[in-house]
Amino acid sequence: MGDIMIANVLVEIQKLDKTFSYLIPNNMKAKVGIRCLVPFGNRKLKGFIVEIKDNIECDYKLKEIINLIDENPILNEELLDLGKYISKKTLCTLTSAYQTMLPTALKAKTNTKVNKKYVYFLRKIKDYEPKNQNEEILINMLNNKDISLKEASQISKYAVDKLIKNNIIEKYEKEVYRLNEEVYEYEEGKQLTLEQTSVINKIDLNKFQPYLLHGITGSGKTEVYMNLIKKVIDLNKQALVLVPEISLTPQLVETFKKRFGNDIAILHSHLSNGEKYDEWRKIEKKEVNIVIGARSAVFASLTNLGIIIIDEEHSNTYKQENNPRYNAIDVGLYRAKKYNIPIILGSATPSIESYTRAKANIYELLEMKNRVNKNLPQVTLVDMKEEIKNKNNIFSKLLKDKINEKLNNNEQVIILLNRRGYTTITTCNNCGFTHKCPKCDIPLTYHLNSKKMVCHYCNYETNKLYKCPKCNSTDIKERGMGTEKLEQEVINKFNNAKVVRMDVDTTRTKQAHQKIINDFENEKYNILIGTQMIAKGLNFPKVTLVGVLNGDASLNIPDFRSGERTFQLLNQVAGRAGRSDLLGEVIIQAFNIDHYSLVYAKKHDYLSFYNEEMRIRKILKYPPFYNLCVVKIQGTDNIKCEEEANKIISYLKYNLKDEIILGPSPSVIPKINNVYYYQIIIKYKDTKKIYNYLKFINDKYLNSKVNVGIDFNPNKI
Repeated sequence: MGDIMIANVLVEIQKLDKTFSYLIPNNMKAKVGIRCLVPFGNRKLKGFIVEIKDNIECDYKLKEIINLIDENPILNEELLDLGKYISKKTLCTLTSAYQTMLPTALKAKTNTKVNKKYVYFLRKIKDYEPKNQNEEILINMLNNKDISLKEASQISKYAVDKLIKNNIIEKYEKEVYRLNEEVYEYEEGKQLTLEQTSVINKIDLNKFQPYLLHGITGSGKTEVYMNLIKKVIDLNKQALVLVPEISLTPQLVETFKKRFGNDIAILHSHLSNGEKYDEWRKIEKKEVNIVIGARSAVFASLTNLGIIIIDEEHSNTYKQENNPRYNAIDVGLYRAKKYNIPIILGSATPSIESYTRAKANIYELLEMKNRVNKNLPQVTLVDMKEEIKNKNNIFSKLLKDKINEKLNNNEQVIILLNRRGYTTITTCNNCGFTHKCPKCDIPLTYHLNSKKMVCHYCNYETNKLYKCPKCNSTDIKERGMGTEKLEQEVINKFNNAKVVRMDVDTTRTKQAHQKIINDFENEKYNILIGTQMIAKGLNFPKVTLVGVLNGDASLNIPDFRSGERTFQLLNQVAGRAGRSDLLGEVIIQAFNIDHYSLVYAKKHDYLSFYNEEMRIRKILKYPPFYNLCVVKIQGTDNIKCEEEANKIISYLKYNLKDEIILGPSPSVIPKINNVYYYQIIIKYKDTKKIYNYLKFINDKYLNSKVNVGIDFNPNKI
């Protein structure tokens, strides 16, 4: 065979971590980073072209690429390199890394097709003297600009048809983006405080440097971000802003759009596949300079980055729990280094690891210790052990009185209960039977709206229990309280309460977050009840009271970070109170009010909390003193999982002598959806010493019936 061109293609099979060579037909304009369709055995698969070799002598027969899917590369040189970095760092396959970087419409997967959206528009093609009022309105509109057929037909479909028939106007198709481009009135930047000005001046836009911006709630971090982005755009560069949860995005996007107009693309999981595709193409076509989004937005194909901002950097949602188990902060740092630009990690309660890096001068620490309005909310801890003695089971006397006071003053209240549903456990008083999920062996939660018992792990549903299946007794008791029941209690207890609830159940539909936030902001409601999604980033000027129920509940989670998570949640939700001229108050109800997480949250004292947490972690050999790695073993056969877990720990103990190895043990939730979970925990200092052994385990189980995953520095264990 003579000189030919060969493409190395990474096919869509996630567990095949290798490329396959295909012949490029003479008339085909193949490029690296383009998707193609290739023959694979007796199948046709999609894949990424990752390398092209020309003038290669080939002495064996190759199959040809069937066709190209894209005209231009969807994986540019930087993203191709980024995929290799993620694959190596997280021990995932290269295919898995590339697939996670792209919206569904652009993945190399069969049966995924998302079309561009086209809408009919009208344009005037010759002068015309209108014969009636409807024609006059249409012609006047078309004199200014082309209008959509839908908009014109609402005035008069008859007039539109007649004008088209007489060749006065013509109809044509135009591609439109699916997200509504709402136009906001331009808003000038606020007057900066001395602290904000100082922080902005310290950030060098011309070199790689990670900055940890430790600013208390209400200190004006968003204003700092926007001033830095303005500087970056003035340098003809682009900005990437990550936020931890979708509940942050509507208010944040509105704030940014008032400053930067529609120079923004949005990327998050609540968008439809078509919307994600549109936003991705806006970025690809260089139509926008700012990208705002959740974790996966870190892969946005911006090619001229000038700054990366990661807000609420302590949030555990930046770490992906399933394969590939990447951390968006690590990816952000990698990209910032490549572009030689600054990366800002902002938080009122930085993660222990980030603050330690700042103290060690790996990050540069920037601090904003004062609120813009100078008013920190006053926090009170209420001991519920005493309140229950006085029959105050849900609301303490203080919280009841304060809610009434705020409602009488036409102010607003936020109440946090970090548990959704109506009641959380259903038991039989006669024999002690507990109604559990058959697939997970976890108590089912009753949801009043759907009138169903629901498993919050696998989404199994069944009808409410009225008779015990074990002893036939009808003495069934429902215990515990979720946000649904709390909503009912508030409505019953406070006469002038107008209540809205914000949790996973009320925000399933499109734009539901936005509607709840807007309605509460416009004072349609005066009490907002919710789970942790209401704790971060939201800004309501008239909220003067935040109540927290079961403020110490998260301390009972068997995880070394439970104290840190509790402190962060309480500090963040407390920050929702008193953000304008009105003074804010916070009441935290708990049973363990002497725990240091609660004591320091009451005092807004991050540094004392950090020092106490570091003291404990040093004794127990947890991060940041040691790194953590969890080997996760899962499968549908419990005995087989346990056997493989024992083989893995024997291999690790034989090869790793300086590391602490714990397990194997069942995971905190040992069974989810009939899949059994075991884990082995490794505490280590040097990744290089353990990496090859873990890669060997990972590769060995790549195509096994028992699934084995390696999670470096997991968010939870």
